[in-house]
Amino acid sequence: MNISRIYLDTSVFGGYFDPEFDRATQRLFEQIAAKQFIPVVSDIVAVELIKAPQYVQDMLANSDIAWQHVAETTETLALAHEYINAGILGIKWLDDCRHVAVATVYRVDMIVSWNFRHIVHYDKIRAFNRVNIGNGYQSMEIRSPSEVIDYDE
Repeated sequence: MNISRIYLDTSVFGGYFDPEFDRATQRLFEQIAAKQFIPVVSDIVAVELIKAPQYVQDMLANSDIAWQHVAETTETLALAHEYINAGILGIKWLDDCRHVAVATVYRVDMIVSWNFRHIVHYDKIRAFNRVNIGNGYQSMEIRSPSEVIDYDE
């Protein structure tokens, strides 16, 4: 059985404690702990978590989960700027583009996010994938935790 590598952006860590998103997020973390997914995070997530409340920071730091850490590179940053140049998002939202670019370059199977405005949005997903394919990368699955989890308990 192939286990999917999923890139978690920063919103997923905050979602663990958010009443609107906590149930699906906590279920996702249970399934990650049960090794149903291989979780991938980047140094971008680590930097963004510095601004989060301590209990959110602790999700990554004190977890028993074996996280795959990936680093931003000149290649990932160049791809993020391709998204900006294509008009998918403005420069103000470069960090969101960086998440998508890192996941794309490191060939994860899926990005998991609660960012419905800039990442998990039909038009944005199509646009990110147009740029990816135009630059020789694969298309990217982008989903919210509620679309990924197994609801059988």
